[in-house]
Amino acid sequence: MTQRELDAAGITDPALRAAYARCRRLNARHGRTYFLATRLLPAGRRPAVHALYGFARFADDIVDDLGTTAGRAERAAALARLEERLRQALTGAAPATEPVVRAVADTAARYAIDPAHFTDFMASMRSDLTVTSYATYDDLRAYMHGSAAVIGLQMLPVLGTVTPRAEAAPHAAALGIAFQLTNFLRDVGEDLDRGRVYLPADLLAAHGVDRDLLRWSRRTGAHDPRITAALKAAENLTREVYREAAPGLAMLDPVARPCIHAAYVLYRNILDAIAEGGYAVLHRRAVVPARRRAAVAAGGLARVLAARLRAGHPPVPATTTAPADGPVPRPDETREAAG
Repeated sequence: MTQRELDAAGITDPALRAAYARCRRLNARHGRTYFLATRLLPAGRRPAVHALYGFARFADDIVDDLGTTAGRAERAAALARLEERLRQALTGAAPATEPVVRAVADTAARYAIDPAHFTDFMASMRSDLTVTSYATYDDLRAYMHGSAAVIGLQMLPVLGTVTPRAEAAPHAAALGIAFQLTNFLRDVGEDLDRGRVYLPADLLAAHGVDRDLLRWSRRTGAHDPRITAALKAAENLTREVYREAAPGLAMLDPVARPCIHAAYVLYRNILDAIAEGGYAVLHRRAVVPARRRAAVAAGGLARVLAARLRAGHPPVPATTTAPADGPVPRPDETREAAG
């Protein structure tokens, strides 16, 4: 399927095709929810989305995975090298040799993505090397501007809008933040193991929770009503950001709406799974049932077909199959409605 997407995007250079394929693999492996949603995009737009995700994942892995074998100074140096290589590729000062940088620089050029978004993203990645908690929600939002909001802003030129882009931008930024807040809530235990607490300290303190109590619960497996209350408050805060983002869905190009609507629903379903699981995120990861994911995928496919009909394109028959990494249906590899 990669070859068909690259052909549809007009990407012909062999090295560049390989670079985009590398990004697609990163998306498929590490961003299953996001990857499922991207399957609903027209084939020609998917490589750009994979490149943006792949670069973000590549940088994040330097902060997290490299951290298991390297010290802070080494990780900081690796991030600095990555940022410099991207700067050179974006400005044309030097060709990119790292495949992920090559792909994302090509995407940035094709869609005229503001280089400041990448600068802000790298600043947040650097802060993860030294900042392990956030005193207030405002402090966390400042961090998430670079780590999440700019991802939504990078996506807008790829997705396209039916309104002026500046009108859609605040909603796109909010959606990126909503997705990240959802991940923070789902991954509280894993982040704590890395020495980080992303939930604002003042929100936790309002319910009598601090880092020591979280560590105790993580270590013993015991539940504490104060922690549950704090996690419910974080859930409510996150749902408010989804409401902030929702008006932006109708501002997108109709053929891109099914993808983003599916992502919107899938990520909100993670919040539902957290609540249904008793807010036990310190002890186990909340998982959205396969049947619910399948229903979202089917609904997204119906929206794709409807968008194609409205645009005057004949629908392409599609079936669903189970992907290799789990029982979540997706449009068939050989015949896709979004193609």
